[in-house]
Parts: sequence; structure tokens; C-alpha cells
Amino acid sequence: MPESSAVARHPVQLQPMQVPKASDVLANDLRERILRGEFPSGTALPPERELVTQTRMSRTTVREALRILEVQGLVTIKTGRSGGAFVQQPGGDSVATSVNLLIRGQQLRLTDLLETREAIEPACAALAAKYRNDDDIEALEAANKTIGDLEIPLERFLQANVDWHIGVAVASHNELLTGFMSALSTAIYSSTENKAFVDDEVRRTTYRAHKTITDAIKAGDSSAATRRMSKHVHGYAEAVVQVEERTEIDLREA
Repeated sequence: MPESSAVARHPVQLQPMQVPKASDVLANDLRERILRGEFPSGTALPPERELVTQTRMSRTTVREALRILEVQGLVTIKTGRSGGAFVQQPGGDSVATSVNLLIRGQQLRLTDLLETREAIEPACAALAAKYRNDDDIEALEAANKTIGDLEIPLERFLQANVDWHIGVAVASHNELLTGFMSALSTAIYSSTENKAFVDDEVRRTTYRAHKTITDAIKAGDSSAATRRMSKHVHGYAEAVVQVEERTEIDLREA
């Protein structure tokens, strides 16, 4: 056969194709409709059997899709005669859960968490001074009263500390900040390093700092609330870092 008429043959190369699971496709569709507001919070989704009929998917696929949405906090699944899948709009708890998974999954260092708090919490204090109400102030003062009690055990002090810091975020009336700070504060105050330097003087210092910040929030002074919160979280971060550095030196010398 003449060379000009020869047909060049090359093996066909195809890339692997990622085909989404049917349950993911259904979950994605329902998720978008929930987030667009087509299904208001509290709406009961069709029964499982009806979803199978409507989507022409298997019962296993429908169950997997609903389970995905439940894990993401978009539906609540109830059992029993009046049970089923009920829509719930995502809130601060959903944010907190996601941030907590990120912190634990990536095993973020305490210094990373403290630096993040330094960047965010002063803004929470500023917004709290702008939007706080009487209930917010009452919650902050109650948490700080517990913090000021030197007779309570360490765990109660740490929990009251978490309550106060989350209370500042709650007083901002910003659900995104509230969810974020909820996960961040809990992770910070449950750390081993944080517990290593908490003595009576630290408790007194914390109480005084919280009181001045609460006073600024109560007075609606965003500038003072920002400034005082910045000083407080920066001082706390420096103290924790010093403890970490001393611990590392001790371990090396042991």
C-alpha cells in the first residue's frame, strides 16, 4: 500500500471519568432548593416511598441522600408514625460544627487558633457594642461573675470563659461570627497548653479585662470595645505562647 494512503493509527486515550453517585445528585438538588428557600424551615419532605416514586431512584439512594442532608444540618429525621424528614435552615450551630471539624481534622496548632481570634474577636466586640440588648449584657455579666469567683474549680472557670467569649459574639447578632467563635473558643479553652498557666492572678486579670470590655459594650462604645478586646486577646495569646515555649525547652532538657 502506498505510503500516502496509509492510515495512521493511534491508540485512543481516555481519562478516567468521575461519575457522581445518585445519592449525591439527589442531595445536591434538595440542598439547593432548601437554600433557595423553596422549602421553608419546618417543611416536611415527601415520605420516603413518595421520593422513590418521584425521583425513580432506589430506596437506598433516597435514604443516603437524606442522611447527607441530615449530617449537613439541613434536615431533621424523625422516626415513628408522625416521623419523616423535616427541613431546617442552617444556623450558627452548622457553622460551629464545620469549623470544629476543620480544627480537629487539620490538627491546627493553638497558636493558629489564637491568631485567628485576635483577628476576629475585636470585630465581634465592636458589633456587640452596636447591637447588644439587655439579655446580652445580662449573659456577659453573669459569665464574668462566675469567672471572678476564685473558689470555683478550673473546669468551671474555663467554661465560664467560653460562655463569656461566645456571649460577645452572640451580642453581635451575627450568626456567622457566633458559630465561628463558638468552635474557636471551645477549642482554645479545652487545650492542654491553656490550662497550664491558669492561676489566681490569671483569673483576676481575666475578670478585670472582661469587665472593662463588657462596660464598653454596655455603653455602646465600639471603639473602646475593640481596643480593649484587642489588648485582652493579644495578652492572652502572648501568655499561652510563653507557656508553650517553656514546655518545649523543658522537654528538650529532660
